[in-house]
Amino acid sequence: MLRNLLATAMVLASSPVIAFDLEFIQASPSIYAHPHDLVLSPDRKFLYVADVNHDRIAVLDPASLALLGTFGENEIGAPHDVAFDATGRLLVADTNNSRIAIYAVNGATGNLIGELRGKFRRPEGVMAHPNGRIYATGASTGNIEAFEDGRSVAEAGGFSAPHDVAASPEGTVWVADADNDRLVELTADLNVRRTIGGGGYAFDGPRYLAFDRWARLYVADKYTHRIKVLGADKKIILTIGGNGKGPGRFDRPEGIAIDGTTVWFSDTYTDRIVRYRIVE
Repeated sequence: MLRNLLATAMVLASSPVIAFDLEFIQASPSIYAHPHDLVLSPDRKFLYVADVNHDRIAVLDPASLALLGTFGENEIGAPHDVAFDATGRLLVADTNNSRIAIYAVNGATGNLIGELRGKFRRPEGVMAHPNGRIYATGASTGNIEAFEDGRSVAEAGGFSAPHDVAASPEGTVWVADADNDRLVELTADLNVRRTIGGGGYAFDGPRYLAFDRWARLYVADKYTHRIKVLGADKKIILTIGGNGKGPGRFDRPEGIAIDGTTVWFSDTYTDRIVRYRIVE
């Protein structure tokens, strides 16, 4: 088994040593146009990708990475993020239209059935929380907004080009505060709990986030061309990447999706999707 020799553990003194690695499995053809975040369908049969510069959602076979179909053309503009809610609807951060577009999906097809608008502008992140709320980040308004039943119920500002929003296993809300080179943890009501960044992390434009089943937090750190993995104590325990094209290399990666021991990344500026495996 070929290990990703470019993966290097970065274990801080206060972190327990956690023996795991990310092994490169395969890459798709470079047929996308700056793909951003991606999400696995609830039935695990389809991988939905925000294909930004094609103004569409691409649907892939998660195992082979074959393109199965697309939808959203002439409906959405520069979509950046995709997420499923509890009812199986696909939420799309429809960036150029300053809304969350809502799709009913059936395999490789999707029908636009609604939208969500608020104080946010140019959303680049969307998340359906287990508490039933939908959260959206406004990249040009520097805010995050929470909705219940289509109504805005909470808002927080003070961000700079916020991108992804993700729920931790404990239910807190994490935001990639991209232009401030940090991560921010908030309560479900959007009160700030803490920020993570600075020299020990060396974030440079963090974009999208995902938690694995061990509560590790994966960060697509765009301008370092790396994926940084934080342990349960939120210290960096693994970093892979470096600028380039090939196993263990990325060119400004953005999207992350995780299912069990399988991890998919959008290697955005090589216009492809790559698949890795978690090796414990």
